Amino acid sequence: MEQPTPPQAPISPLDALRRICFLLERGRESSYRVDAFRKTIEAITLISDEELRERVEAGTLKQIKGIGDSSAAIIGQAVRGVLPAYLVSAEEKHGEPLTRGGAELYAALRGDLHAHSNWSDGGSPIEEMVLAAVQLGQEWMALTDHSPRLTVANGLSRDRLADQLKRVDAINASLGDAFTLLKGIEVDIHLDGTLDQDDDMLDQLDVVTASIHSKLRQPSFEMTPRMVAAVRNPRTNVLAHCTGQLVTGGRGKRPPSAFDAEKVFRACLENDVAVEINSRPERCDPP
Repeated sequence: MEQPTPPQAPISPLDALRRICFLLERGRESSYRVDAFRKTIEAITLISDEELRERVEAGTLKQIKGIGDSSAAIIGQAVRGVLPAYLVSAEEKHGEPLTRGGAELYAALRGDLHAHSNWSDGGSPIEEMVLAAVQLGQEWMALTDHSPRLTVANGLSRDRLADQLKRVDAINASLGDAFTLLKGIEVDIHLDGTLDQDDDMLDQLDVVTASIHSKLRQPSFEMTPRMVAAVRNPRTNVLAHCTGQLVTGGRGKRPPSAFDAEKVFRACLENDVAVEINSRPERCDPP
């Protein structure tokens, strides 16, 4: 993957807003703010460049639903050929590399096997995620929204997952060979180690990422067989955030779950299941 190059003027209003959303999410800013800009993006995609310019000159942008003071200023500056001040500020706050080092490893990355859209608890529409991935130089991405049991994260029912698979087909048809959006799921691991989606639905997916979201404080003698059973399921491809720890962020801190790492990771090796390296700052999992 590539580190994105900071934009320069002139820049289109759409590109400016998309870059701002990317930076705000990268900096883990308020999801409400990102949602507001996403609504602006939806609004102006329905408007011609000519009408947008006319509204900027007439001062009537905010008559359009989804455009407020901040987004109107961003659009106005972009239309006039000026790099929006909001974008400049966001670049200064969140545009630098998140950590030192790792450039060679980052450059070797070709895709992501764990990504959530606004169909579950993600912050962005699928199409916007694909655009961001392409701009980062990725070649593929697995869309892995949550499974039904995780209602707190708006997990996808069987019917909603079926609808999403159709959307993925449509998106891939429009992309050609430049990028591939993989059909996937982050499926919850039940207490008995079974997976939280029907087998026939899992069989339609390219990637099944399995993870634990409940009873994280189980003793090791219960957690270990639970994880091993999930890993041995022939439909499982990835074991995600295996310890469940949280080290920072708005949800506070959470210690890692107790399990026999040697047994679990040996099962992963024997069953050709990848162990996710979850690099979100709040997780850093495994430690």
